[in-house]
Parts: sequence; C-alpha cells; structure tokens
Amino acid sequence: MKKSALFLLLACVATAKCADPDSANEMEYREGTRVDPKYSLPQVNLSAGGNHTVVPASLARVLNFYNTEVLAANWERTKGFVGAGCRRDVEMYLQGLRKMENWALKMDDASGRYSTGWFWGNHYWTGSQSLCENIVPRTKSIIVHPENRTRASREAEVPRRASSPSQSVGYVTGPIKYTSLPPFTVSFFMMRLDLNSSFTTEEKILHVGLCMPYVCTDSDIKAIVEETSKSSTKISIKVEAVRSHHNRFNIWKDQTFIILCGVTSVVVVFLILGTSYDFYLEHNEKRKKLLSITPNHLKLDMSMPDTKTKNGMYIVNNNNRPNRDEPESGTKHNSRPRTTKAIIKLIIKESILAFSLRANIRTICDQSVSSDTIPVIHGLKSISMAWVILGHTCIIAFKYSDNMEYRKVVQKEFFFQTITNGAFSVDTFFFTSGLLVSFLYFRTNAKGKLDPLRIRQSNFMSGVMHFFGLVAYRFARLTAPYLFTLGVVEVTMKWFNYNSVFEPPTMDHVNCPDYWWRNILYINTLFPVEEMCMLWSWYLSDDTQFYIVGAVMLILAVSHFKSGACLLLIFMISSWITTGYIAYSNSHMPGSDDPLALFDKIYDKPWTRLGPYLIGMCVGWFLFKKNCQLNMSKLTVISGWTVSIACLLALVYGLYEVNLSPIAGAAYSALSHSAWAMGLAWVVVACSTGYGGFANTILSSTILYPFSRITYCAYLLHPVVIRVMAMSMDSPLHLGSLVMIIIFLGQVVASYSLSFFVSLAFEAPMVSMLRIMTKVVGTPK
Repeated sequence: MKKSALFLLLACVATAKCADPDSANEMEYREGTRVDPKYSLPQVNLSAGGNHTVVPASLARVLNFYNTEVLAANWERTKGFVGAGCRRDVEMYLQGLRKMENWALKMDDASGRYSTGWFWGNHYWTGSQSLCENIVPRTKSIIVHPENRTRASREAEVPRRASSPSQSVGYVTGPIKYTSLPPFTVSFFMMRLDLNSSFTTEEKILHVGLCMPYVCTDSDIKAIVEETSKSSTKISIKVEAVRSHHNRFNIWKDQTFIILCGVTSVVVVFLILGTSYDFYLEHNEKRKKLLSITPNHLKLDMSMPDTKTKNGMYIVNNNNRPNRDEPESGTKHNSRPRTTKAIIKLIIKESILAFSLRANIRTICDQSVSSDTIPVIHGLKSISMAWVILGHTCIIAFKYSDNMEYRKVVQKEFFFQTITNGAFSVDTFFFTSGLLVSFLYFRTNAKGKLDPLRIRQSNFMSGVMHFFGLVAYRFARLTAPYLFTLGVVEVTMKWFNYNSVFEPPTMDHVNCPDYWWRNILYINTLFPVEEMCMLWSWYLSDDTQFYIVGAVMLILAVSHFKSGACLLLIFMISSWITTGYIAYSNSHMPGSDDPLALFDKIYDKPWTRLGPYLIGMCVGWFLFKKNCQLNMSKLTVISGWTVSIACLLALVYGLYEVNLSPIAGAAYSALSHSAWAMGLAWVVVACSTGYGGFANTILSSTILYPFSRITYCAYLLHPVVIRVMAMSMDSPLHLGSLVMIIIFLGQVVASYSLSFFVSLAFEAPMVSMLRIMTKVVGTPK
C-alpha cells in the first residue's frame, strides 16, 4: 500500500511538472525558441481630480533613468564628480532650461531617451547628433533674432494643406530663426551603457546620445550619467565607453591617408599620361595612313565604291597595286621584338598604355570572350556577387536597426533561407576559381606557352620555376587593388569611430594598422578573428592558399597525372573529415545555428572550405580533356539538370524547420559545400558543351561580362559602401522587407559603380602589365 501511494505521489508530481507552463517554456527554450523575460513593474501613486490612485508604473517611467529633470534634481550631489569647467557650463545649461531658452530646449531635445521599441530590439537611443551640431548656426549669414525671449500666448498657424508636392502637411517653410545662442560650445557624446534592472531578468546594452557642453570630458559625462541614474530604484547603469569630439580623428595627420593620397595622385597622373599617349598613337597612325597615299593610289576603280567603316573612316579601293598580298612599303611586319633594346622599348610603351582609360574601358565592356574563357563563368560570378552583397547588406542592417527582434520573425520565413545560406555564394567563387586555374593551366601548357620555362632546366627545376611564376603572377594580379582597399578601410573606420553615432561593426580601425601585413601575405585566416583586418578578406586568404596547393597539384599532374590526382583526393577527404570532426565536437547544428557562430573554427578556415575549389579543378581538367565537346543522350541531360537543380535548391532551402542530429549535422557541415560545387559542376559542363538551353542563355549573356570582370573589386569594396551608408546615418534603420530590397538594389548599383573606377585605376593596368611580362617571357632569346 505504501509503495502504491509513493508511486501515485511520484506520478502526480511528474504530471504537475509536465503541465507547469514554466517547464514547457524551459523545454521550448532548449529546443531553440527564445523565452520572454519576466517583468515586475513598481506601483506609483497618481492623483487625478483630487483622488489618489495606485497604478503600475509605465515602462517609459521606469526606463527614464536620465533626463534633465533628474539631472537638475540630483545636481547638488552630482556636481562634485565633474570638473570645474563642466560644472560651470552645465549649471548655465540648467539655468537656460529654467528660463526656457531655445538653445537649452534644443540641447535637451537632441539628447537620446527611451521612446518605443524596448521589446522590438531598440537599443539605440541616439537622439539627434545633427540637431546638436546645428544649435549654433554654421554660416555667419544667419541672423539671430533676440525677440520672443519672453513667451507670450499666441496662436501658432500650422498649414493644414501642403504648400507644394515636395513638402508634408504641417511643414512651415522659411529659414531657421535663431532667437538665442548657447553661451558655450556644445558637443555630442555617445555612450555604451550596461543596463541592469531589478524589474526584469533581462540585461541589455544601450547606446545613448547626449548633447552637452563641449568642455565636459568623457569622464565627466560618465560621472554625470552614472550618478544621476542612481536615483532610479529599479535600474543600475554602468557606462562602458564614451565617444566624443575630444578624441576626434585628424585625417590630415594620418600616415595611411597621406600614403593613399600620394598613391592615388601618382595613379591619376599615369592614367592621364596613358590615355593621352593612347590618343596620340591613334592620331599618329591616322596621320601616317593619310601621308602614305600617293598619286598612284588615288586612281580609283569606279566599279567598286569606297566603303565606310563603323568608326566613320573610309577604306579606299586600290586596284592599281599589282599584288594585294604584298605589304605596302613603309609597313612593318607584326613580329615580336628580338633584341634587348626592342624588348625594353616594348615594355615602356605597353606599360604606359596599360593606364589608358579608353583601352581599359573597352576591355571591361567588351561583349566578346576569348577561346580560353568559359562564358558561363561570367554569369555564375555576377549572380554570386549580388548574393554576397545581399547577405552583407542584411548583416549590417540588422546590426544598426531599432527593431532587431524583427529578424527573429523574418528568419522563420521560408525564403529567408536565401540569406541564411548565403555562404554557398562564396563556394561558387571557390569553384569557379579552381575551374579556371586548372582549365587555363592545362590549355596553356598544351599550346606550348610554358616551354620557355623548361629550356635547359631539369623537370624539378622547371616545376619550381612554374610554381614561383604562378605564385608571383597571383600576388601581382590581386595585391594592387587589395592594398588600396586596405588603406581605405583603415582610414574610413578610424574616421567613423570618432564621428559616427554608431560603433564600427568590427575593429578594423585597431587591427588594420597592426595586422595589415597578414592580409598582404594572405595568411590572415590562420590567426584569430578578433585580430583580423577586413573581415570579408578571409575569402582572398583562403583562395590564395588554395591556389598555392592547386599549383603544386597542376605542376605534378603534367608529368605524373596519377600522383597529382591522388594528392587531390587526399586533400579532399582530409577536408571532409576535419570539417565533420570540428562541427561534431562543437555541436554545430546547420539550419538552427547562426552560420557565422563558428566563424573562427569552421566558416573561414581553409581546411574546411577546400572541397569546392578541388572539385572546380577536376571540372576544369575534364573540360580541357573533352575540349568543351561532349555527346549526351536526352535522358542523361534531363537527369543531370534535374539532379543538379534539386541538389542546389535542397542545400539552400532543405533545412527549413529541420532539426538534425549531431552526427547528421556534422556530415552536412562536411559535405554540403562540396555538394554545392557538384551541382554547379553539371551546370558548367552542360552549358559549355551545348546542353545548357535557357540556363546557358542567361548565364552566358554578354550583358553580364562587364559585371563579371569587375567582380573582384566589387567584392573588395561593397562592404565599405554598406558601412558608409549605415554609419553616416543620424539614427538607426527600421527594418522591413521592401526597405531591405530597395537598400540592397542601391548597394549593388553603388558598389559596382565604385568598383568600375577602382578597377580602371588599379586592377586593369596591372592585368595589362602582366600580359606584357607574358610577352617578354615568351620572346625567343
């Protein structure tokens, strides 16, 4: 009987525990759903019509831990913690509020405070920096009117109808009238506060802006806020950091900025020189053609009229020359220079022309591709670049928004997986990079263009020379625009750190001056992410390391193909095993966890992202061996496209509301990137061999060629454009689906526009000069 009673008691306790809402919430929390914090608002005594009523305090009352009322009430205790100058000006500020001076009211209005959105993720109580900075007119032409210092009762005439389509209802036109000016200089201070309260279990980090006297130091502002907020019984405030104009960044004394200005000036001079020389050569060529026309050449055969070319020049029909195949006198054979003097002359001439804007614009906007190019690659790179910009735009927008919790709503939507799984866009870059390196190397070797490196060299030494040649080419190809962008990022982030109401998204203003050399050596992913400069440059580091590994495999495969293939397979399997082990040991759950949660362990490490690059190399070799010609049955084509599209869509959208087991999650982390590359492999092979259909029409569209050619600069610069947009704002963004689409489209246009000019100045000239070196190397001695 006792055992039965004990069993019944345990059953009742278990039932009660299961029925307990708190237990259900705890279970829900363990499954990954956020539990709302508990709130306990105090009671306040209010009087209405002579009656006193006790009601719960409003959220605004509890969160109003600092304002000018509280400051004035606690000033006698607080003023002992600030300096003499700050004490004097703050007392004048409080006196101005008592007298209802406009300048004092504007200072109070420009300071941040709680408004709405506490539960919607509004952590930015920034106030208005622009209002604070315009309390004193910036132009001396504005007249300060001393009238209206005493407030007389009068009717304010507010327009009930907009006076023009460019104005809103209620807006009063006319210049700003300043009735009074502050007796001291004002400044804007941004603080990062740690808010710990007793009315809730939730702890938050707030960013609050204050418009205060300039003479107050950062420590004065910290003391004022912390001491004043002590009067609040429900909230404890700790000021973690203060940013103000006292630490303003002087850009004209920054060494990096000076170097950037010097380099840019030199490049501009070369661009002017190269473009002018290009036009001079064209003018000289036209002049030679005109002077070469003799009286005998003017005897025209009227049976064949003159023809006009697209550029407006006429081609004169000359039937009097006995042998059309014989070159005209004075013309030179188009042959390579064979003497040292001729080679030096060629290098100087072509180096100057490498900076020709006209020639480089034609190259970028060229609607044709050479035989060594796979057209479908242009489409893949362009679409992937837009996907990358979309993901980075959303990351920055979420970080600087006043409704951060909205993200938890939209990320539950099906199509938000496009952004969540945006990492596959970078796998496309890895895949195409490996494909082009392999395809071009084998094709170049087959044409005998690498033979000059093998002359009088053993196989080992020629392989070593090939390796260092490939690495040097890669370094020269990438580094010029990369170095320029590094400098721009360092300078802009330093400036925004001291001038923006928002804190920089990363520590580039600190890391870039100290660790820029890691970026230039392309080894920054081998160090902690906290020390990384240009966080998005991890791709360049990984891709360059893959290039070095791939170069060894390619050189080995030329003479020992099976050994190169075995080495590739070993690297592939090792990458899969390593990635799966790291994911399993860190309990990484794809689809549930933030994709960037293990950034320093999985996301950016080369040994976890190698698979797509190696698969791209295999596809490049396959296309070379088949010479982009393949016969496939209709069933094979349909099956291939079906499997490829299903694979790609499943990787992007297949984990929607799916919870994987630890082993399945580790396997997915290890194989998903390579599976993405396998799906793309079919797309490239099918489109390159004539089985692409409509997909090939889109991906090989000539309109995408210019975008593809400046993709590298677009990748380098687009985060800078996004950051400039966000950190130039006076207040946070308010997220919305349509707003994000419009911002994304604007970022694409702005990023590619800026990238076009940077590519003309830094990337295209370097590519042209590398072609010159190729000519020099290939010149017979």
